[in-house]
Amino acid sequence: MKTSVCIIGGGPSGLMLSQLLHLKGIDTVVLERQSREYVLGRIRAGVLEHGFAELMREAQCGERMDREGEIHEGFFIAHDGRMDRVDLHKYSGGSSVVVYGQTELTRDLYDARDRMKGIVIHNAEDVQPHELTSKTPYVTYRKGDEIVRIDCDYVIGADGFHGVSRKAIPKNVLREYEKVYPFGWLGVLSRTKPVSPELIYARHERGFALCSLRSQVLSRYYIQVPLSDKVEDWSDEAFWAELKRRLPAEVGARMITGASIEKSIAPLRSFVAEPMRWGNLFLAGDAAHIVPPTGARGLNSAASDIYYLYHAMVAHYQRGDDSGLEGYSAKALARVWKAQRFSWWMTMLLHTFPDSIEYDRKLQDTDLAYLFSSEAAQRSLAENYVGLPF
Repeated sequence: MKTSVCIIGGGPSGLMLSQLLHLKGIDTVVLERQSREYVLGRIRAGVLEHGFAELMREAQCGERMDREGEIHEGFFIAHDGRMDRVDLHKYSGGSSVVVYGQTELTRDLYDARDRMKGIVIHNAEDVQPHELTSKTPYVTYRKGDEIVRIDCDYVIGADGFHGVSRKAIPKNVLREYEKVYPFGWLGVLSRTKPVSPELIYARHERGFALCSLRSQVLSRYYIQVPLSDKVEDWSDEAFWAELKRRLPAEVGARMITGASIEKSIAPLRSFVAEPMRWGNLFLAGDAAHIVPPTGARGLNSAASDIYYLYHAMVAHYQRGDDSGLEGYSAKALARVWKAQRFSWWMTMLLHTFPDSIEYDRKLQDTDLAYLFSSEAAQRSLAENYVGLPF
């Protein structure tokens, strides 16, 4: 096979880049190790920043998002038995976020690729990029007993933290930065009416909690748990009881509970790999960086990578301008590290750390008090939450 751009990874990042490039006449092949059903079964974040929503519309995939997604112009931080609202619309210059599940977004992208007869190959095993520093890179994969070769101009590694793409960069070139947090998030998805029309982030001495939603009939809730906990340790009843303990009394009193549709524990980590380009390989999304979900930056950080790659590829193929490709790693990393800072700050502000001392807890109290006493602090939070400019 021959294509212009071979994309490793059929999640939202890879699919979006494929769709955007297709609309500009640039052919792609997407390789995905898992089945489509598996990819669509992954439960992930659902808060999309303004720039991401615009990118979905440009990819001609935003119709259902605009129809079914919920515009949120603020969120709450619960602490000390009270609720304070962060007014995103007011403090970000009129911007907002869209709450729309990643599963639905990925389904929209798949549907668009199907409509345009885009090549997305599932169950591609033993994917391996080759000759990445030459002018003729290629990717191989196994389909049953057959080894298939795809010749291309560029390889995009959008295959996640555990994918093969990042590992193709030599160890003496790659630098990795990581911070692992001493807790995880136990998440429950339930077919219940959300307790609040906007997200509630809760700081409590028993641990962090988050009240989120996918729609008006589908709720997503999280509580901070030790890394030693397992899903089997938590019955639905125990989860709801603990969640209510961490919320203001009036919020807990109006919460509608129900059986969990999905329940999982996600560890929290911050991770960045540099550089994000090596030869004709470009990393994007979780292949290059991961953030704790506290600030809702994960999928949105991937979107900024795709934005930069998309415009760089269009400039290369349509105008012979390689400046975007040459500057991709530095430009993407500059925004990635800002997202890392924001996610780290939100995580440190709202979680209970097992090894914290009284001094640390007083600083958390002071940080929260300052946030809601300062319009400048709320502007900074809002600007980062709705998404920094691409």
